Amino acid sequence: MLPIVAIVGRPNVGKSTLFNRLVGKKLALVDDQPGVTRDRREGQANLLGVDFTVIDTAGYEDEDPQTLPGRMRLQTQAAVENADVALFVVDARAGITPLDEEIARWLREGEAPVVLMANKAEGRAGDDGVMEAFSLGLGDPVPFSAEHGQGLADLFQALLPFIDREAEEEEEGELSEEDLESAPLKLAIVGRPNAGKSTLINRLLGENRLLTGPEAGITRDSIAVDWQWTDPRDEDAEPRPVRLIDTAGMRKRAKVQDKLEKLAVSDGLNAVNFAEVVVLLLDSTRGLEAQDLRIADKVLEEGRALVVALNKWDTVEHGSALYQGIKQALSDGLAQIRGVPIMTVSGATGKGLDDLIRVAFETRTAWSQRVSTGILNRWFERALEANPPPAPGGKRIKLRYITQNKTRPPTFVLFGTRLDELPESYRRYLVNGIRKELGFGAVPVRLTLRSAKNPYASK
Repeated sequence: MLPIVAIVGRPNVGKSTLFNRLVGKKLALVDDQPGVTRDRREGQANLLGVDFTVIDTAGYEDEDPQTLPGRMRLQTQAAVENADVALFVVDARAGITPLDEEIARWLREGEAPVVLMANKAEGRAGDDGVMEAFSLGLGDPVPFSAEHGQGLADLFQALLPFIDREAEEEEEGELSEEDLESAPLKLAIVGRPNAGKSTLINRLLGENRLLTGPEAGITRDSIAVDWQWTDPRDEDAEPRPVRLIDTAGMRKRAKVQDKLEKLAVSDGLNAVNFAEVVVLLLDSTRGLEAQDLRIADKVLEEGRALVVALNKWDTVEHGSALYQGIKQALSDGLAQIRGVPIMTVSGATGKGLDDLIRVAFETRTAWSQRVSTGILNRWFERALEANPPPAPGGKRIKLRYITQNKTRPPTFVLFGTRLDELPESYRRYLVNGIRKELGFGAVPVRLTLRSAKNPYASK
């Protein structure tokens, strides 16, 4: 089924003209007198390459349900209940009426998301009505002219979060919640040479599957091993599949001279791309070094979920001070993402390894999740209210809608105007809010900006 857009509004605001404009045919009867449309009329629409079903509804009138206008209103209500989005049309030239306010109250109480459109906004005659429409509490009105087709680009951007099923459907590599539970966790272990990566994996497997020793750089190839992990805290837990990927130690590039080592490091970076969650294993006896931060930065740059594990913790003295020092250094060195999980483990004794795997599964869940457009935009409205975007040069930057178009890593698209002037600090404010308030935690979140391109701007 295609997404459904229900056009609603009081009589004679131009709903049927808009319907005809969207479907590209004169399917709906249009006349200056109100109340011409009585039944719901459906048509297939295409707006800038996106297909959807549009429903033209009767003018909403506050009448007894037993009367004809009252029965027409019930038809409109039924259409909105089944729609992916309600397109609420007001007349910019006539201004906001008490019936407009009544419809707005009804729409705010419902569950359907609403796009507010100020029709008949061509020229200057509709400017006051467009400004009045802000008072309805349904976000920024989209100025439009159904008769002349002006404002299609802005209408497209306002509707896109609700009608672009390609953004909502599972993309390649995206899993449903049920599939995610049964899919193997692709877990790569990375770090500097001799951090204990192979020893840790051998301890998890319960066998000497990988060659280990005191010499640095024994591992050259990225080795993938399939394994089953059972949570020891849950007696009824089913074994969960894990694909463990051991990688070669990654030294500072200037120190990598040997051809084989260069190939091994390159192979390790490819393993990062293949993984879902990457464990950066640190040697606790050596603390955090600049190379560790470079590796972490590379993992985040590739959009992988990151967990830091402090290995050889059984040999550490003054552990609390060391832990806090590494935590602070990571916070300072990875300013683009705060709160990365830091686990204390021992590959030699097995201490903390079950907690590490448990956190890796939880991190993958956050990395794979999708937030509904409704929840996302309610958060977005609160974020804008708490901290409105700046107005460089006295001109306001308008942020209209935000949608999540991808997972793994979570990727969002922000629609608005003059976004090329949006400061990086405000972009970080939004990304941090997404992580903190929408349950993404410390996974990498990507936010792309998309400004309106008005096809009538040059005319």
